Amino acid sequence: MTQPQEPGTIARSIIDSSLYMVVGTADETGNPWVSPVYYSPVRYTEFYWISSPEARHSHNLAVRPQVSIVIFDSQAPVGTGQAVYMSAVAEEVAAVDLDQGIASYNGRFANPVERGVRVFKPEELSPPAFYRLYRAAASEHWILDPTSGRTGDHRIRISV
Repeated sequence: MTQPQEPGTIARSIIDSSLYMVVGTADETGNPWVSPVYYSPVRYTEFYWISSPEARHSHNLAVRPQVSIVIFDSQAPVGTGQAVYMSAVAEEVAAVDLDQGIASYNGRFANPVERGVRVFKPEELSPPAFYRLYRAAASEHWILDPTSGRTGDHRIRISV
C-alpha cells in the first residue's frame, strides 16, 4: 500500500501544474462573481494575473479586496479530483511595484512565448493601456482530505 502524499506537496503540485485559477469576488452589495484567469504563482502564496480594469472582477476588487481562489485539474476523472482552495486579499499592483510584479508574472516559464504566454512590458499595464497587473496574497490554503476515504467536500487547512 502506498502512503498518501503530504498535503503541502499535493497543493504545490496542483499550483505548479495548472495554468488557470478561478478568482471569486463580490461587489459592494455582496453579489458574487467568479472569473478564470491565467496566473503566475510566487512562493505558493502570491498569484499574479492580468485583466482589464473594466472587467467585473476588477471593479469588485476595487470595492472589496477579499477573494476566494480555487485551482484544480478540470480533466481529472469524476471522483478523483483534488483542488487548492485559498482565502486571499487582491489588488491592482501599484505603479511603484509594477516592475517587480511584471518580472514575477513574466518569469513563470523559462520561455513563456514558447508556452503561448504573452510577455508584458510596464507601459502595457499602466494607464491608459487596456490591461493592468493584479496580485492576490493568499492567507489560508485548503485541500480535500486525502486520508478521509470519503467523497465530497471534506477540506483540511494546510501549509504550503
